[in-house]
Parts: sequence; structure tokens; C-alpha cells
Amino acid sequence: MKQQTHKYVIAGMFLIAAISAYAAQDTIISAFQNFKDVTGISIKVPTVIEVPFGGEQIGMQYFAVYENETDSFQPNFFKVENEKNAVSFTLSSNHSSAADNRIVDGRYDTHADYPLPETYNGSVQFTIVGAQAITASSLNVFLANNVALPTLIEIRAGDNGSGAIVLAQTQMRSTHISFPETTARKWTIAMKYAQPLRITELSLEQKGSLVSSRGLRFLAQPNKTYRIYYNPDRVVALSTGEAPDLRQDKGVVRVGATLSQKNPAYMKADVDSDGIPDEADNCVSVANPVQEDVDGNGRGDVCDDFDRDNIMNNADNCPDQPNAGQVDTDADGIGDVCDGEESRVTEKYSWLPWLGMGIAGLVVLILFALMFKSGVKKDEMGGDKSGKGMSPPTP
Repeated sequence: MKQQTHKYVIAGMFLIAAISAYAAQDTIISAFQNFKDVTGISIKVPTVIEVPFGGEQIGMQYFAVYENETDSFQPNFFKVENEKNAVSFTLSSNHSSAADNRIVDGRYDTHADYPLPETYNGSVQFTIVGAQAITASSLNVFLANNVALPTLIEIRAGDNGSGAIVLAQTQMRSTHISFPETTARKWTIAMKYAQPLRITELSLEQKGSLVSSRGLRFLAQPNKTYRIYYNPDRVVALSTGEAPDLRQDKGVVRVGATLSQKNPAYMKADVDSDGIPDEADNCVSVANPVQEDVDGNGRGDVCDDFDRDNIMNNADNCPDQPNAGQVDTDADGIGDVCDGEESRVTEKYSWLPWLGMGIAGLVVLILFALMFKSGVKKDEMGGDKSGKGMSPPTP
């Protein structure tokens, strides 16, 4: 019986592990907007193949290669060759403490922080200076996970003074911003934000920059099929095992172009599950589907701190009056400083506890008196157990 129970326990553990693995896979897959299927690979031994990505619009260069038969993700490498006519540039910001170089390093696991100041309104200005004139008509801003978009953006271009406006200050609704094609050596990008800002990459899409080839490489196995997921809106953790050397060109098999498709499982990042995507949520970490923002500062009321006591409204038991101690004597969820009428009767009428104790004492005294009286009466009725003092029986 014990052995059978042990088998059931082991089987249950395997089932739970399998369910968790599939849930993790679903979470990963839902982050990607597009996919390509790679089937019919004619190989007899494990071979590095390269799938072309020549004409696809690719934002974040982050991919997931899924092996269908083994339900597992495989290591991959995205190779870009012969990028021509791309103008080199330097980027700086007016935030001296920010690691600005991290947002132009081509990596999505690094970022620069632009914190929210005590004034509750943040702003940052980036300056891009090219080695020569840059022609562009769009800008990509990639954010770290669980971060909302800046509220406003303005773009200027020009070598003299502050430059001419190419995009007037406007609400930022996407990580991809388009504007009229402009050529300039110096670009200024100003952003305002109502929540802490973390940027992983920022780049002007340069017109005239040519790439002869782009391809995704991975080690394929014989008789296996693959699905390549790409264009995520967030970075997800992939468990892929040890990676082979995918950078060497020797022995690489380049397959033909494959069809790009939209991923039906894609779901925009929504960490608080309130139905509002993180990039558009005015309170990313706390559910607020109605997006209330009474003061119109771009930050949802539940994430705001109206009374400046360093406790967010959603956790503050008195959001309109400073009470860092959160004292709530009657435990009714309303802090004492804004609880106009305490809900406990004993707090509303402070004399009630004393009255109660007085009544309780009186009851004890009455009970004691009754018990004493009952004992005396019993002794009188019982008389002397020796028989003395008892009347003789009637003849």
C-alpha cells in the first residue's frame, strides 16, 4: 500500500512539473508578435542552419527557437552582415548619473534608469550627434519589462541652436515613433514621464543603411521541425541549455525564405492583469482598469501619493491626510486622522467600559451574597447531626 501511495506521489509531482513547464512555455510564447515555421530540413546529422530575415520588420532583436518534437527552446544567434552606410554617432543625456551607453549597446538585458524626482514629474533630454548627417524618419524606444511609456515626446533636428521641431510635443502611444523624413547631424529627443523610466535601447532608423543579409542561426536535429518566434514586446527568460558555436560560417546551411505569420498567442505585457497593457498603463504595478487620474498628472490615482506621506494611495488608509504611521485604532481600514467617527461603540462612548466593569462587579457581589445566604439557610434546616436538640417522636 505504501509503495502504491509513493508511486502516486511521484506521478503527481511529474504532472505538476509538466503543467508548470507548459505554463512557462505559454508565458514565453505570448510575448512574441510573429513567428516562422521551419520544416522539411534535409539533414542527416546535427547541422547549424540559418533562416533568412531579409524583408521582415524587426524591432527588438530577440528570438525564441522552439523544437516542436521535444517541446524545448534552442540556443540561437542573429547574424547581421555588411551593414553599409550606417552613420556612427554618440548619445548623451542631461541625466549625468544615467548609464546612457547602455541604451545604444545593442543589448536588451541592460538598461538606463531615469528615476522619478520628488516633484512627481520626470523629464529627460537625449542628444544624438552623428559623425556626419543622419537621415531618418522614425525612432525606436525599447523599454525594460513592466515599464510604462513616457507621457510626452518631442524631437528636434538641426546643427544650429536648439534645432527645428520635426515632431511637436505629443502623447507617446507606441515604442515606434514616426516623423517626416529629416536629415541632420544633431538630433534632440525630449521625453516627459510620470512613472519611473527604464530604457533598454534607443535608436534612429537610418535611411540608406543597407544590410546585405540577416539570418537567425541554430543547431537543427535530423527529423525535427522548428518554430521561430520573434518581435517580442518584452524580454523573457529562455532555458536553452548549452549553446554551440553559431558564429562560424563553416558548415552552415542556409535555408530558403519562410513565411512570416502573426502569433495568435501574442498578448501585450500586462503585469497587473487589469486589461491595460503595461506600456499604456498609468499604474503598471497595481490593477486599475478604469485608469482614474483625478489630477491629470499622467499617473493613476492608485499609484499616486496625494498627501505626500510616502505611502501610495492604494495602500494608504488615509490618502488625503499625512499619516505615515497608518494608525487605525478601531481596525476599520480608515486611519484615525481621517476617521470622523470611530466605529467601535467603546471608542465613541469612553465611559462604557467602566460602566461594564461596574455592572460585572455588582453581579459578582450579588451572586456571592446569594450563595452565602443559601449556605446559612441550609445549615439551619439540617440541624445537629448528633441528634441533640431534636424533639422526641410523638407516641
